[in-house]
Amino acid sequence: MVDVDQYRVKEEPYYRTVSDEVTLYEAAYAARMPVMLKGPTGCGKTRFVEYIAWKLQKPLITIACHEDMTASDLVGRFLLDATGTRWQDGPLTIAARIGAICYLDEVVEARQDTTVVIHPLTDHRRNLPLEKKGELVTAHPDFQLVISYNPGYQSLMKDLKQSTKQRFGALDFDYPAAEVEAEIVAHETGINMTVAEKLVAIAHRARNLKGHGLDEGISTRLLVYAGNLIAKNIDPKSACHMTLVRPLTDDPDMRDTLDAAVNTYF
Repeated sequence: MVDVDQYRVKEEPYYRTVSDEVTLYEAAYAARMPVMLKGPTGCGKTRFVEYIAWKLQKPLITIACHEDMTASDLVGRFLLDATGTRWQDGPLTIAARIGAICYLDEVVEARQDTTVVIHPLTDHRRNLPLEKKGELVTAHPDFQLVISYNPGYQSLMKDLKQSTKQRFGALDFDYPAAEVEAEIVAHETGINMTVAEKLVAIAHRARNLKGHGLDEGISTRLLVYAGNLIAKNIDPKSACHMTLVRPLTDDPDMRDTLDAAVNTYF
């Protein structure tokens, strides 16, 4: 027996609606359509899924994908214990059985021969073959599959196969407008709006350098990190150097450029 309550989001996560993404997702869930969330790192994709799971009152099982993940890590495997051999369901199988929203975070990090196991769950079949066990799991009526990835890394790393992509509806995510992002940072950290607006302005300068020395711009997540340090009475410049500059690059010239942006506002 699975304790479903352990997978429930018990408190409302703070999520600031940017467009019609909540309405679109709710319609997709009503149709049990698999959903793909596409957007840069730290822009709120995971928070969105947590908010939706809370709003719909559905359990949420999150799987952080990585290149060493195997199909058995998703669906389950036989284990040896003192009493002999027993089967242990993987997180994808558990989600299908209990009717959870299953969220595969950064799915392109997983090998393509691993991600193909989701295919039967993302079309009219809605089932999951457990070949090693000889069982066909029919997905619970409430089950839904959600995946996320950062399209900006397609050329540098990997991409999804078309046979996988075309099983999903897709929602595009991006960093919100400056005033909305400042509101989010202020809410999440407790700093005042003036400081939050300065942090967002620094982020916008860095994002303009994406592809011109930076692989990725400053994310909303990093702005929240900076705001948290400032709320702890850390000097804003030091907080920004630690959270907005040092994590992004080791290139001395690019660090000088970002440091200059910090010094402009603080």
